[in-house]
Amino acid sequence: REIQNWVEATAVVRKLSSARCGFLGHTYPGMLDMYSDFTMLQSQLGIHTEVLEMEDLKKRVDGVKEKEVRAKIEETKKIFRIDKSVKPDELQIAAKIACGLDRLVKDFALDAMAYYYRGLDDNEFERLGAGLILGNSLLTARGVPSSGEGDSKNAIAMLIMDSFGAGGSYTEFYAMDFKENFVLMGHDGPGHIAISDRKPILRGLGLYQGKRGRGVSVEFNVKTGPITILGVTQTAEGRLKMLAAEGESISGPILQIGNTNSRLKYPLGPAEFMTKWCEHGPTHHCALGVGHVTHKIEKLAKLLKLGLAVVC
Repeated sequence: REIQNWVEATAVVRKLSSARCGFLGHTYPGMLDMYSDFTMLQSQLGIHTEVLEMEDLKKRVDGVKEKEVRAKIEETKKIFRIDKSVKPDELQIAAKIACGLDRLVKDFALDAMAYYYRGLDDNEFERLGAGLILGNSLLTARGVPSSGEGDSKNAIAMLIMDSFGAGGSYTEFYAMDFKENFVLMGHDGPGHIAISDRKPILRGLGLYQGKRGRGVSVEFNVKTGPITILGVTQTAEGRLKMLAAEGESISGPILQIGNTNSRLKYPLGPAEFMTKWCEHGPTHHCALGVGHVTHKIEKLAKLLKLGLAVVC
């Protein structure tokens, strides 16, 4: 088992060394923890950042044929439970943008992507930016992790978790429940729908978390059982640092707000866990995966010569 874990960690090092991470748009303004030096990422991991324009996406969306859209809608209906809040025209738009994203990933040979674009006054790029969640969720589920809000470091965390076969869903901390001692975690944006134990829901939204928006969003929770979260942050000295914790996904009601939601329980209580996690200077995002895989992450950190803090 130890040999197998080293082999898997080595394979992830190799994957990172030749990976291409798209950066579409810009980082969410003011979220300084998510800003990344692309040169730093390449020098320490080998990963190449391909800077993309919204025009790159628009060109490919404009080239999508009607039969491709119909096929994407059929694929969506098989994978998701479509809530009545989803308007047919919004589903049509999201499916067309999903097809454009497929072309973008293929044309630029992307292994992962960070994306965000705010747009203005309902312009064409704002409409494109509002329709990315469906396509990026489908990409994440098939091994091309996509991190919202332009967080390249978290796209890397998601890629690492997916490479270990654990999934890796775009996640942040929502709330702490001090009665049942769990942390509610998730995010609007792309979830790794392949690690859910039920059919994910597609909901129509008029407002996204902290952003203007429209269109459809994905709601699901990670299957119950053991989980690992992985964050990639950086030190004041400009070195990347990983942060991991193991816990359990537990059953129970979740917020029905068109976001990914999971009730996660850690060996430490919510307050102590959050205190210890934040002491390590994390970004506010992480990658949520299934299974306990910190023993593999530890080997990866040694091979990459990066710092690693394990909470719990």
